[in-house]
Amino acid sequence: MIFDKIIESSFTISLVVNAALFIPQIMRILKSKDAKEVSFITFFGFWLIQLATTLHGFLNRDYLLAFGTLASMVTCGTVIWLIILYRAKK
Repeated sequence: MIFDKIIESSFTISLVVNAALFIPQIMRILKSKDAKEVSFITFFGFWLIQLATTLHGFLNRDYLLAFGTLASMVTCGTVIWLIILYRAKK
């Protein structure tokens, strides 16, 4: 069962990394105070996929998947919120 533990651990790590990958975009937008180069459609598409995956995880009681993807929804959602915020200011 060591193989199962390795797979589960790598899955957990990948969920954390997935959520963290949105942080550099958040930092870039905050630093430049501009989101014109960032695609709203792309990030909103990511967020919709994450929403479906999160709901699937909860429905199937796969809480690792559900909460891991929920973390990505938060970071991706932050990018979306910043896009809306900075575009509305211009």
